[in-house]
Formats: sequence, structure tokens, C-alpha cells
Amino acid sequence: MEQKELKDVLSAVAEGKITTDEALTKIKLAPFDDISIANIDTHRGIRQGVSEVIYGGGKSPEQINIIGHRLWENGQGTILITRMSEEAAEYFVKDIPFTYFKEAKVGLIGEKIKPKHDGYILVATGGTSDIPVAEEAALTAEILGSKVERVYDVGVAGIHRLLSRMELIMNARVIIAIAGMEGALASVIGGLADCPVIAVPTSIGYGSAFGGVTALLSMLNSCASGVSVVNIDNGFGAGYLAGMINNMETKYE
Repeated sequence: MEQKELKDVLSAVAEGKITTDEALTKIKLAPFDDISIANIDTHRGIRQGVSEVIYGGGKSPEQINIIGHRLWENGQGTILITRMSEEAAEYFVKDIPFTYFKEAKVGLIGEKIKPKHDGYILVATGGTSDIPVAEEAALTAEILGSKVERVYDVGVAGIHRLLSRMELIMNARVIIAIAGMEGALASVIGGLADCPVIAVPTSIGYGSAFGGVTALLSMLNSCASGVSVVNIDNGFGAGYLAGMINNMETKYE
């Protein structure tokens, strides 16, 4: 939306020609920013409450740098970059606030959004090998305004480790259960918790794990109520959804 068009909308509100809700709708429908290599959705924060996320996989360091800077120039204060390589992080021109989280392959332009309440998301993994996906989920939720607690390496091979964390499980508002192999962790947590559980299958496991397909099918067939499933290794999707659920009650405040 050009400045003149935005001023016209605001003037119409001031003159009583349209309501504030009508003006908000017009602003939400504002056009994207065409920069040749990408069509940047600069008004997604107005529509959805969170700026457009940059998926770094498959993009060159130069492209990530250009897109990230353009979003920042358009007033986006918190910009998340997922699947960002170390090469891209090193290349990124740091004339704007930038942080890189190596294990999760996550980049952050700007600052984390401050949590609106004390409710937290619990991120649990079956094993240590699942931590990179878990950190992508945890950091996504934290960056987008949620408190996060982490419980790693509590898989069903030693279920007493999970049961020793019952207080954290029972007080969470949302739980992200991340596991490879047979993916049993999601069902176990789903049978213990009274909140939504988001299951994330990982590609960790031996041959018959089929790169995470076995865990995916196991989680999809969970007999526990309240368990939803995202794609293999999709920590970002789980963290984003968990954050939306965690902050739902603040939407209309």
C-alpha cells in the first residue's frame, strides 16, 4: 500500500466515511512488494500478527540477505529465517540486528517478541538426535512470543525419564512431542497431558524407519486423543502452531 493510499484510508476514518474495521480490512489487503527474486508479503504482520517467515532452504545467501533487509526496511521488527545455512549466516550483512542459532539453523532479524502471559509450551524429544528439530520448534515459538520449556532425551526406551517430568507436562498449555524411530513418544504424552499435543516425526532411525515415514505413520495412527501431526522434521511448523494455540486467549484482549 502506497503512502498516499494509506493516508486516504486514514482520512476516510477521520471523516467518518468508513469504520476502523473497514479501514483495517483495506490495509490487510494491501499489495505485496515485488523485488524480482521474491514477492514479499509486507503486510502479513497486520493480517496474521507475525511477519512473513523466510524459508532459507534452496535460497542463496545473497537472496536471503536481500529479502531479509527488504522486510526490515518495510518495518518488520521480528523476522524469522528457517533452514539457514552457516554460509548464509556468515554472508548476511549485519548492518541490522541479526542473530544466528547454529544447531537449529535459525536466523533472527530484530528481537524476539515478548511473551504476553506466563503460559508455556513444552518441547520434548525422544532422543538427543532429535534436538536440532526440537530447537527449530522451540526457537520458532520463543521468537514469536511464547515461553518455552525443554525436556530432551525422554523417550520410551526409558520411560521413567519422562514420568519424572510430570509437573512440567501437566502445567503446559501446549506440548510438542518430537521423535524418530517408531515415534511412540507422542502417544505416551498424549495419554498423560490435558492440553493439545503436536507430534513431530523426525528422520532419525535405522533402515526400516524409512527416513521418518515410520514415525509419521505411527503418530498419525495415535490412539491418544488431542494429538495432531506435522510433517517429517518440521520443527518450524510445530513451533508456529504451538505459539498460535498458546496465545489464542490474548487475541481479543
